[in-house]
Amino acid sequence: MSKPQSIQESRAAESEVLYAVDGNIATITLNRPDRLNTISRPMLAQLGQLLLQADADPAVRVVILTATGRAFCAGLDVGSAASGTGIGSQNDADGARTTLDLKTAPPTILFNMEKPTICALNGAAAGYGMDTALGCDIRIMAESAKFAAAFVKRGIVPESGGTWFLPRMLGWAKAAEIIFTGRTLSAKESLEMGLTNHVVPDAELMPRARALASEIAANAPLAVQSAKRMMRVGLSENFNDHVHHVFLQLLPLMRTQDFREGLASFLEKRPADFKGR
Repeated sequence: MSKPQSIQESRAAESEVLYAVDGNIATITLNRPDRLNTISRPMLAQLGQLLLQADADPAVRVVILTATGRAFCAGLDVGSAASGTGIGSQNDADGARTTLDLKTAPPTILFNMEKPTICALNGAAAGYGMDTALGCDIRIMAESAKFAAAFVKRGIVPESGGTWFLPRMLGWAKAAEIIFTGRTLSAKESLEMGLTNHVVPDAELMPRARALASEIAANAPLAVQSAKRMMRVGLSENFNDHVHHVFLQLLPLMRTQDFREGLASFLEKRPADFKGR
């Protein structure tokens, strides 16, 4: 006879997004494999909450975003929308709003996170799933994974950052071709275009993602977060303003224990032991 599940285990089994922390690395996993991890309102709420939780936890230095099953996220749950029960359906009360609180939307949270984010794409990322992956700092794709910019084929636009990310990543002309045609890109094509950092055999996806996350987590976390902050701010600054803001970040870092540890470990030729303070 199987062991009865605890209430906590039952809730975890029902959760549409899973969360685990191991060795300074938080792994957030989309968990609707039977629906190809298409988005639902509970999934959006859970994902936003868990991203905020990871960003606020001083023990977490890197976040990996991935999914269960054979898809990363196939976008909107078209079946539920068409049947009148999901996001975007005629019966969706939230869809009738004329104002949105985007501060709590996962794409906005993801963009503003201080912690580095790695998207481990285990399968297809279409629509919202593609935008979510592009919102992470680093992407690693399984060989079977792909990007599908199918927005215009469904009568909508890239609603979660794609029109902002793609022109900056690829230039206007390439981004226009992908968005206007709704094209699907293989992992190899994504690598050649610069949309992903690495393509690996499917079985090596999570080990590779964790190895990269561990490499990042071994560095001074305050410095890594400051570097990310400056990269984000620099997207809308001129050079002179940016250099000024970089020095405002640098001076406090030079007074941290981690800065002294970084110098000592270099002089003593040993691995650094950073504490995040």
